[in-house]
Order: sequence, then C-alpha cells, then structure tokens
Amino acid sequence: MAGIRAARANLVPGLIVQTAMLAVVLAYYFYPPTTGWLDAMAQVKARWGFVYSAVAAVIAGAMLPEILRVLVFQRGKAGRSNLRSLLFTVPFWGIMAVTVDVLYRVQGMWFGTEVTFSVVAKKVIFDQFIYSAFFSGPVTVWFYDFKNHGRNATRPAEFLTVAHYREQVLPVMFATWGVWIPVVSILYSLPPLLQIPMYILALTLWVMIYTWMSEQKRIG
Repeated sequence: MAGIRAARANLVPGLIVQTAMLAVVLAYYFYPPTTGWLDAMAQVKARWGFVYSAVAAVIAGAMLPEILRVLVFQRGKAGRSNLRSLLFTVPFWGIMAVTVDVLYRVQGMWFGTEVTFSVVAKKVIFDQFIYSAFFSGPVTVWFYDFKNHGRNATRPAEFLTVAHYREQVLPVMFATWGVWIPVVSILYSLPPLLQIPMYILALTLWVMIYTWMSEQKRIG
C-alpha cells in the first residue's frame, strides 16, 4: 500500500517527464532540426564517454536541485546545509551515472542495439527489475537514509534483510516503476549514443519536479 501511495503521489510529475521525453523522441525522428541537434549531442557523448555521464548527472541530480532550493525556498541565501548536501550528492550522482552508462553499454552487447520491440522489452525488463530493483533502488534508499539521518541509517546487516527491502525499498520501487518504465522504454527507442543524454534530461526534469514537491510538502 505504501508503494501504491507513492506511485500515486508521483503520478503528475511522472506524466510531465514521460510526456517531455516522448516529445523529444518524436521530434528526433520526425523533425530534422531536432535530429541534428541531438546527433551533435551524441557526438559530444562519444568524445567524452564516462566523463560526460558523470558531469552531466552531477549537474542534473545534485547541483540543479540545490540551486532550486536556494533560489526559491531559501530566498537566494545559501547556507552550510546546502554545501553539506552537495558533498553527499555530487559524488553519489556522478558514480550512479557511470553505472547507468555501463548498464546501457553492456545491454547493447547482450541484447543488441536495434530499435525493435523485442530488444527494447529485454532492456526495459533488465533495467527496471534487475538493475533498479536489486542495485540502484536499494543503494539510493540507503544513501539518502544515511545522508538525512547519519548514524541512524540502516546498518549493513539490516540492509540485506527481506524485511528492510519490503518496508523501505519496495515502496520506492513502486514509485520508480510508475515513472521510469515508460521513460526507459522511450530511452531505448533511441540510438545508443543518445540514451545517456536523454537519461540526463529525464533525470533533470525528475529531480527538479521532485525537489519542488518535497520542499512544498515540508513547508506546508
């Protein structure tokens, strides 16, 4: 039930991200100026590789939410709490983006790079129900628990229990699946070199919307 409530709470921001991503993909295939712009972005990704993934994710997942928090919710006044937050989130999102980049490359070798229903379906299933369910989801839950609560965070022994997964991780996964299954389905419908740039775009939209919602809820 907690997972279903979380999915419902994320319905509107999730639809915003999904609609934006679908619009970009349609523009890529049917609007030549967008095709050229995205192909140029793909070439940048090809030149910079993992560095591109890490730097772009740090901007999207760590810096933009903190800038939004300072400008909108702290009236432009940055404090030590913002610096402390960045000290946690900058390395976290940089590392996570590199793991996503590795995931996309490995799946290309395993399942192929053709944009067919079979290939896309295999990638979506592995992405969401293996990688996300057993690595990125649990790690993200633990990381933000540690960031927000310090020594009260889940101990390693508890982290590996079924009870912890059911009570702490599974609700997050329901919310994640509701938003990201459609998003990664769209991502895998693009050429490989565009998948990470589009992942970064989706991450940017998602964290900005989620930051706005969480701060509004805290203030209210």
